[in-house]
Amino acid sequence: MTNSSTKYYFDKKAGEKPILWIEKFITHVKGHQAGTPLILQEWQKKIIRDIFGWKHKLTNFRKHRKVYIEIPRKNTKSTLSGALGLYLLCNDGEKGAEIYSAAADRGQSGIIHDIAKQMVHNNKTLTAKFEVYRNSILYQSATFHNFYQAISSDASTKHGFNAHGIIFDELHTQPNRELFDVLVTSVGSRQQPLTLMLTTAGHDKTSICWEMHRYAEKVSKGILIDPAFYGVIYSADKALDIYDPETWRIANPGYPVTPSHDYLQEQVMMVRNNPSFENTFRRLHLNQWVGAIQTWVSDDKWQNCGKDIILKSLEGSQCWAGLDLAATSDTTSLVLIFKTETNPLIIPFFWVPEEQIQERIRRGDPNFDTWAKQGWLMQTPGNVTDYDYIVNFIKELSIIYKINIVGYDPWNATQAVINLEAEGINLMRYDQGIKSMTGPTKELERLILSEKISHNNNPVLRWQLSNVLIVVDPNENIKVHKGKSGDKVDGIVATIIALGEYMTDEQMGNIYEDREMIIL
Repeated sequence: MTNSSTKYYFDKKAGEKPILWIEKFITHVKGHQAGTPLILQEWQKKIIRDIFGWKHKLTNFRKHRKVYIEIPRKNTKSTLSGALGLYLLCNDGEKGAEIYSAAADRGQSGIIHDIAKQMVHNNKTLTAKFEVYRNSILYQSATFHNFYQAISSDASTKHGFNAHGIIFDELHTQPNRELFDVLVTSVGSRQQPLTLMLTTAGHDKTSICWEMHRYAEKVSKGILIDPAFYGVIYSADKALDIYDPETWRIANPGYPVTPSHDYLQEQVMMVRNNPSFENTFRRLHLNQWVGAIQTWVSDDKWQNCGKDIILKSLEGSQCWAGLDLAATSDTTSLVLIFKTETNPLIIPFFWVPEEQIQERIRRGDPNFDTWAKQGWLMQTPGNVTDYDYIVNFIKELSIIYKINIVGYDPWNATQAVINLEAEGINLMRYDQGIKSMTGPTKELERLILSEKISHNNNPVLRWQLSNVLIVVDPNENIKVHKGKSGDKVDGIVATIIALGEYMTDEQMGNIYEDREMIIL
């Protein structure tokens, strides 16, 4: 999470300042420790130091603007949230600061806010500093006119805010992304705003919380580059024994202080007596996402299949293609699968309208621009997909390689298919139903896990693989699913189509080699 890049530096004093302030002025508000000073644990101190200590060299403002912390219940995340909300309110040097505790409903959003209010009441210095009301805490002085409020998910009333600090409690309970989008876009005029997302694992893998979970994973692995984002996920692997205290320790950084050993022992006893409680225990106390939609192959497995490929060495080679044509402004993917003496080889090609790359840059996403400069992502002119450009490119590829067939997703493909057929390209419509897709999808999974397929380390395809979810039906058929996020999976769909055509020809003994064309 930390970064020694020449653009950033670590300010030790700034990293320690909120820790010292919290331990001096903030108390516990519930249980047997209520009223006693809040002494932070080392895992909490590390997060705080990283958030507040890392700065830009040029501006001296905070490096991290969005923070995602996913952690099981009973690890005092609400207490930490309330303390940080108060710190942002009065000690962050921001004039006119607006701090918001946000959640799915008024009751949930009030939990952290009520904790913060009680923290104020428990300390004479804070009581003198703040004015506490039912729905707000005010910090007023000759210089500062700041407030801290609790709000719920009625996003229609939240436009016009100018947030400096946003604390999302239990992000997984958000019914949609409306409140999230409204609030995170309200920080534009602030110099170093901070959005804190704190949550336990959920079960809806089409939610904004899952989107942030996956984003945090990609940033931590280097799949995506986003210096402003800081993610921490505490979770136990699903293969571990849920009854083993060491598994509890892996998922719960506060164990055995909070949650205590006895508490978790009681919870697993409930699982033994009532097996239907197992998924609840896994989600709430081991921080595992459980549900019908599953994640797919790991990034490590995919990277193990990467090879340095010289494309010129493939000239004249036999291959099969999968094509997923974009809507007007999305990425378009063509994937070739070559038959080699060892493993099948994946070579992808991607296109995006050039103005869409600029839009990504404006949104703070440098990855598309980087991929374009490196040659992994080609640009078509304008702000919509130029199908003629792509058709001409495929025509040129058909001269270089022996493309047996191009399987295509029929969605949005009508005119391009007509144009490709006019160029003499052999095409085959590939149905996108779960029964048609399950065979090649399972085969691709098998080939990746057994390292019997190779690819050329294209970072766009790697990113798209990281976006993939898998839908499983009662008959164990599977199909790629991307959820509701804007992240793309078209390159993986094109890979599966190409593999499906490859498998069909292999099973038929490759009709293109074994017989001549039949003219009726």
